[in-house]
Amino acid sequence: MNTLRLAWRDPAGKASMIVLAGILFLVFFGSMLAPHDPLAQDPANMLQNPSAEHWLGTDYLGRDVLSRLMAGTRISVLGAVEAVLTAMLIGILPGLASVWLGPKFEWFSLRVTDTLMVVPFTVFAIAVVGTLGNGLHQSMIAIGILMSPLYFRVTRAVTMGLRQQQYVEAAELMGASQWWILRKHIWSKVLPTLAVTTAQALGTALLVMASLTFLGLGVTPPAPTWGGMLASDLAYLTQQPWAPLFPGLMIMLTVGSLNLLADVVRDATPDGVRRSWRRRLTSPSAGPITALPTVIEPEKERADARVPAA
Repeated sequence: MNTLRLAWRDPAGKASMIVLAGILFLVFFGSMLAPHDPLAQDPANMLQNPSAEHWLGTDYLGRDVLSRLMAGTRISVLGAVEAVLTAMLIGILPGLASVWLGPKFEWFSLRVTDTLMVVPFTVFAIAVVGTLGNGLHQSMIAIGILMSPLYFRVTRAVTMGLRQQQYVEAAELMGASQWWILRKHIWSKVLPTLAVTTAQALGTALLVMASLTFLGLGVTPPAPTWGGMLASDLAYLTQQPWAPLFPGLMIMLTVGSLNLLADVVRDATPDGVRRSWRRRLTSPSAGPITALPTVIEPEKERADARVPAA
């Protein structure tokens, strides 16, 4: 929560949070607040320009574009969330275990991760959909499997660095269990890095989700999705050249806000604070600095408190 408060103080972080809050509002209430039925067809009003009745116009079947955008937000965003949750479940636990369960498990997990990293997202999703059927859950689980190496490598890298800390080695020498060390010393410090990774992974998953629905995979028409709307609008550019801008803008705003929030959260963490001040110190255009921020690790602070004065 302290990291989010620091991110809120940043103008870029505040703007991204406001945009994401609006997207989240549409996820839960977009279908209920849509002015028209997103699936209702009106052949008499096909490809209409924006008007008082249809603020963003109508599509090639006479359906209200604004209503479809609002209703499609839920499917598009929840599909990306499902893929990221799958990646977290598959990647985080093996990443922690690879540091603690010995070289054999580490070798096996690294080989599996290397294999998954070279598989193309779209090709693998098409293969899974062709085998298990065309559905949102099948395609998003496939994408989550291919995104899991990201969480595996990030978790493993952070855990390996933390295990070499003196307070972790001292806890092992004192007989602390692995579960206790993971819970007390490791997990709380892995979380900030995973939060940044999750924000970036959500943006990637949303783009992959839009790409699959653009190709007609994952969600079958007439269910509205941002990628599906973009694909249908491209076929009528001569009548409505502005139509693809609406779903494209939703994708761009959401992905851009997620990436921007990830950068702000990374800079709001203690390591990020140190990096930003280090950049300012080494920058030739930086002004005079009168004081540096004090960032003290909790474990080091407690260890220093236990050392008796000479």
